[in-house]
Parts: sequence; structure tokens; C-alpha cells
Amino acid sequence: MSAPESASEIRRWLRYASEDLRTAEILMSQPGIPPRNACFYAQQAAEKALKAVLIFLGRTVPRIHDLDALRETLPDDWSVTREHPDLASLTDWAVHARYPSDEPGPLADDAIEAIAQARAVLASVIADLRLHGLTE
Repeated sequence: MSAPESASEIRRWLRYASEDLRTAEILMSQPGIPPRNACFYAQQAAEKALKAVLIFLGRTVPRIHDLDALRETLPDDWSVTREHPDLASLTDWAVHARYPSDEPGPLADDAIEAIAQARAVLASVIADLRLHGLTE
């Protein structure tokens, strides 16, 4: 993939991440929408942001949802690796928010926390990408 094609692909993943984050925020603002839906989109936003970094680094994007596993593949000098050492609670929403379970579903506070964490991951990834040379 050429450098312009790579940059375009990275921006597309970041756009999807931003759209998923916005979707989570909108869902939380709507009465009667279960918080699990917002939790799922928050997880997706963080996942797509981390995968954008892998594309930037020229790596294969694995078909996994484990945010800690994705983050652990990144170089140590990326701030997202230091600022977000534990993404397990956000990772859980990739599956637990989509399928019925005997466990209690997430509450509004869980969704608010998931959205805040996803927003922070996305912001950190964008800052890292800029620092490492991705231009607008």
C-alpha cells in the first residue's frame, strides 16, 4: 500500500471510530435506549482507533476485539500504551453488550464510563499519530 493509500485507510478507520463514539453518545442521550448499546459502540470506537495505529505501523490488523491484546502490540513509545494500561472493562462490551446473558446488563453509569474511556483512547491515538507523522 502506498503512503497516500495508507494515510487514507488510517483516516477511514479514525472516521469510523469517531462515528462509533458519536453513536454511543447519541444513544445515551435517548430515553429508553438500553445502556448496553452505548457500551458496545464505545468499545468499537476504541477498537477501531487502536487498529488505525496498526495500519499506520504497516502491520496486519487482527480480527480480534481484545483491546488489551491490541494495545500490547504497539510500541512502548506510544502514549496510548502508557495512558491506558487496562482496557479489559471496555473490551467486555464487545460481547457482553450484544448477547443475552444471566449477568445483569450495564447501567447508565457503565455506559458513561465506557464512552469516556473510548473518547480518551481515541484522543490519545490521534495525538500519537500526529506525533509520529500522520498529517491532516
